[in-house]
Amino acid sequence: MSEQVSRRAVVAGLLLLAPASAPVPESPLLPPEARDLWRDGVVLARAGRSLVVGHHTPPGTLDELARRADTAGRRVLDVLGRPVRPLVVVPGSAREAAGLAGVERVDGLAAVADGGRVIVVPEVFARLNSTGKDVVLAHELTHVVAGTGDLPVWLYEGFADYVGYRDAGLPVRTAAAELADEVRAGRVPSELPGPAAFAADGRDPVRLARAYQEAWLACRFLADRFGEETLVRFYRDAQASGVDRALSSLGLSVATLTARWRVYVREQLT
Repeated sequence: MSEQVSRRAVVAGLLLLAPASAPVPESPLLPPEARDLWRDGVVLARAGRSLVVGHHTPPGTLDELARRADTAGRRVLDVLGRPVRPLVVVPGSAREAAGLAGVERVDGLAAVADGGRVIVVPEVFARLNSTGKDVVLAHELTHVVAGTGDLPVWLYEGFADYVGYRDAGLPVRTAAAELADEVRAGRVPSELPGPAAFAADGRDPVRLARAYQEAWLACRFLADRFGEETLVRFYRDAQASGVDRALSSLGLSVATLTARWRVYVREQLT
């Protein structure tokens, strides 16, 4: 075999090499979403049901991420009742992550869901502590499993954060630190966050953090008030028939939810 190599993959101790001149094989180890990502430097790791694909990434880093992804998949299963086979892609840079996701920028994001896979933003993800990494993976896998459809952004981001934080063991004031600062200063949000608040353009990272926290507490309020199973059913009903009709089945409208959410935010963060 030629010493010149176009692709290197380590899968559970198995080394796969392909000569530079040869076509990249359609490996049965790889689902379609993980094939043909890069021409070189591809490294793989597995743990349980999860698969992680990295670009010039240390195998040890991928091994850890695969274990975390497997744990995150079980957390998503516990809430949604649907089996999860996590597929996580680790590009070499944020710019590469944005390109794979088909977006212009991913400033301030640690990972993004893209179809059937989670794409890690390596520079941001590496700065997270252990709990933060687990929360992010469970959040993004929730998007993969539950979908977003035509839902308002506060609902699908808040629902994903509900799953992410459910087993994290963090106090609410810690998980929503930026929003807590606002509330203690007497500034309770007046409306549920819209798409502009979630812009990952790097202009206002604190506002971006607050948007996720506001959305999370909206879904956490629904779970506290009606129960987790009802929250999951509400999410699916909103996908099927729209958020207004799904809220009406709970005796709510967007206006009444907003009013009760504002009270809940104040109670939780002061």
